[in-house]
Amino acid sequence: MPLLPFTSLVFAGSFVAGLLGSLTGLGGGVVLIPLLTLMFHVDLRYAIGASLISVIATSSGAAAAYVREGYSNVRIGMFLEVATTIGAVFGAFLATRVPTRALAIIFGVVLLYSAWLSRSRKHDGQAAAVENPWSDRLGMSGSFPNGRGGGTISYKVDRIEAGFATMFGAGTLSGLLGIGSGAVKVLAMDKIMRIPFKVSTTTSNFMIGVTAAASAGIYLARGYIDPGLAFPVMLGVLAGSLLGAKLLVHSRVSLLRTIFALVIAALGVEMIVNGWLGKI
Repeated sequence: MPLLPFTSLVFAGSFVAGLLGSLTGLGGGVVLIPLLTLMFHVDLRYAIGASLISVIATSSGAAAAYVREGYSNVRIGMFLEVATTIGAVFGAFLATRVPTRALAIIFGVVLLYSAWLSRSRKHDGQAAAVENPWSDRLGMSGSFPNGRGGGTISYKVDRIEAGFATMFGAGTLSGLLGIGSGAVKVLAMDKIMRIPFKVSTTTSNFMIGVTAAASAGIYLARGYIDPGLAFPVMLGVLAGSLLGAKLLVHSRVSLLRTIFALVIAALGVEMIVNGWLGKI
């Protein structure tokens, strides 16, 4: 394919990935990697490298808007980022020693499990009912805009220790698969720590850039980041994430959960099949 059409298509696909990543907290990597490997036949490791750069762009684009609007909980994000950064470095070290087919299958399994977990809880906002002394001591309790009547919704954070441990696994997956581990981070905050879904997705967007930067350095040092591929990917994801930040304020939580589950389930099946058949 000629360079200009290829770059244009990669930009368009990256825009959609950034939009979905911003709305759901996924970071865009779960869409980008299958797009680059299955449609454009990019080597998986180079796709992961470009995805990590895009994850940094997504975080930079959307996170600032979410913090300004009062959705992201910066204190929670910085606390959990300690675990994810350590995990990201560990995962990036493993990635250069794991076969490509195995990476694709692991990636798909993680996506399917994340999709199943995402739809297993039908309501939001349980965090307001929990009582955890560490939530107050660490200053993690907070509130976020209602988005309808102009008021705010308060919440408390539960099971902080379990959430911190889960974030190490999320960071490992980020370094291993280049996905920013947004899916695992959102589910950990939403399911384990009982943080409202909109706060979970926006705080995930705040965190994923730091996690991706920790592992992107290792991919760069090993030559797996191609500027010609990473540049249109980064621009497309950044534009999509900025639009997603504007749309999320007025989006319904149930709709976001449905989009989250459907996108990652479809991509998970596709990655497992192609990894099993050796097409990646």
